[in-house]
Amino acid sequence: MNTGTSQRVKVTDKRLINCNTVDVNQLMPLKYKWAWEHYINGCANHWMPTEVPMGKDIELWKSNNLSQDERHVIMRNLGFFSTAESLVANNITLAIYKHITNPEARQYLLRQAFEEAIHTHTFHYIVESLSLDQGEVFNMYNEIKAIQAKDDFEMKLTGDILKEDFSTATQEGAQKFLENLIGFYIIMEGIFFYSGFAMILSFHRQNKMTGIGEQFQYILRDETIHLNFGIDLINGIKEENPELWSPKFQAHIIDLIKEAVELEIAYAQDCLPKGILGLTAPMFKEYAQYIADRRLERIGLKTQYGSRNPFPWMSETIDLGKEKNFFETRVTEYQSSSTLTW
Repeated sequence: MNTGTSQRVKVTDKRLINCNTVDVNQLMPLKYKWAWEHYINGCANHWMPTEVPMGKDIELWKSNNLSQDERHVIMRNLGFFSTAESLVANNITLAIYKHITNPEARQYLLRQAFEEAIHTHTFHYIVESLSLDQGEVFNMYNEIKAIQAKDDFEMKLTGDILKEDFSTATQEGAQKFLENLIGFYIIMEGIFFYSGFAMILSFHRQNKMTGIGEQFQYILRDETIHLNFGIDLINGIKEENPELWSPKFQAHIIDLIKEAVELEIAYAQDCLPKGILGLTAPMFKEYAQYIADRRLERIGLKTQYGSRNPFPWMSETIDLGKEKNFFETRVTEYQSSSTLTW
């Protein structure tokens, strides 16, 4: 961090990583206006889980009107998301923030970290409202193999970044950092979260567990911006450091995403040993592949599966068409929770 300089910041000197010539404390003038736009959109989306009434959910949960298979799906997704959000928050604050050398990008990361805290708060609120076993839900990432496998996959991508001697100054270090960004924005938030969104929102579509469903809609709206920011950040680093995006590294990233898809398929099979609400595990295999192809496209890689979207209603819910890189179109169709309609 360069402080105490008499030189004013030049926009052209700003860089997303490895910028040693610009004081990271000086936000203005902005270079990456997309980062500031994502920050503003995130602020406009502010909400708190306690704003959502849980009375109907509590009544339904205590009744005999949910099957054991339906309860299983809800519990598994609460178990996965409750700690996955913490993993994302820890990666932002302990790994990513330190190595991003641009203040406007850091500004968004601070907002995202707060949102991850809100999401974790959401699962605490749901667990408390339904009088669930807190230890069971929040420890599933240690006890349920399909959840543990996804979390272990992500934690390995954080390990090297957390080492005291880690630096993005070398090509190897910068590629490891880019791998981390792809692992958390593209894979965790862009693939691992989406099967859970489809499962929980399927309940909401049938007027079941509507309180949880509404909160998942808010989380999904936040995650859409997280994903857009992450893709712009990844593509920005690629543009400034084209040597990082070598054919060998691209092949490595494709292999990582393929591995993630298989983990997501196994997770869906664990959540849905039997079909519920018109959902089956094979449908989620197709969905994971479809989502993975969309993510690959957005960071400039070839699609791998050619699968169709088995849940067209999800596209209507989240409007995947809006998930454009900032350089193509600005995502401004957001509003505060007080005026949100679904």
